[in-house]
Amino acid sequence: MDQLAQAATFIVLYGVSYGLVLFVISIGLVLTLGLMRIANLAHGVFAVLGGYLAFKLPAAFGLGFVGSALLAVALVVVVSVVLERIFFRFLFGMTELEQVLATIGMCFAFIGLLTFAFGPNVLATKYPDWLAGNVNLLGRPFPVYRVFVMIAGLLILVGLWVLFDRTDFGATLRACVDNQSMAKASGINVDWYFSVTFAIGAGLAALGGIVGAGMLPLEPLYPFKHLPLFLTIVALSGFGNIKASVVVSLVVGVVDTAGRYLVPQLGAFTVFTLLVVLVLWRPHGLLTRWK
Repeated sequence: MDQLAQAATFIVLYGVSYGLVLFVISIGLVLTLGLMRIANLAHGVFAVLGGYLAFKLPAAFGLGFVGSALLAVALVVVVSVVLERIFFRFLFGMTELEQVLATIGMCFAFIGLLTFAFGPNVLATKYPDWLAGNVNLLGRPFPVYRVFVMIAGLLILVGLWVLFDRTDFGATLRACVDNQSMAKASGINVDWYFSVTFAIGAGLAALGGIVGAGMLPLEPLYPFKHLPLFLTIVALSGFGNIKASVVVSLVVGVVDTAGRYLVPQLGAFTVFTLLVVLVLWRPHGLLTRWK
């Protein structure tokens, strides 16, 4: 019985921390695909770019972890604004297939750039000493790093809830999504709201790539390697359903962790089996009524 309780504790703690990282990275794709109707399969580029910058900037400029992370997120936001203006804006109105092909092409371009700049191998990452060690949580040792990930994920979750549910920006953005033509007729700059939302999603992806590098290692193939997980969360959340994406991310994190812990020989088979079953059961999203 003690072994069962220890296994359950391990799965829940590690699964929740993993799920929160997936949420922080995927929420931008939920917004882009659900709210802006752009099938951006290059979303993982922002995550891996943020990670590479955060762990390379300290050596170049002597910054600490927090400073380099903030600077990396800011740089990725700038890059995303530029790309939105010169690339993604032209995807509006295109067919889903054209959007998929264009963003996959962007993935290949960034993979080539990262490979040329840093090599093809996994990037060696080192978190600061204050994230090392363990704490006693629910009767078992738990890495301080994962506690930090959980706290950061919860703070971001609260921040997004306030932004989208308790501010004029969130209300106006929902109006733009529900009826773009009416919003434009009311004098709302719809393009500006979508640009800001895209930048927020890219910045969160960069932050997720930084804090989640201990779980999702950084490498040039990162945008393709982890894309199925990000798309799983989008598919099970439904179009633009931010609240549902939180629950779905935690479910995916716990199920994936449980599968790898209990049946390690199956690897990621467990979570993708869950995806197939749930998509067949609820093709429009797992929690479509929870908006």
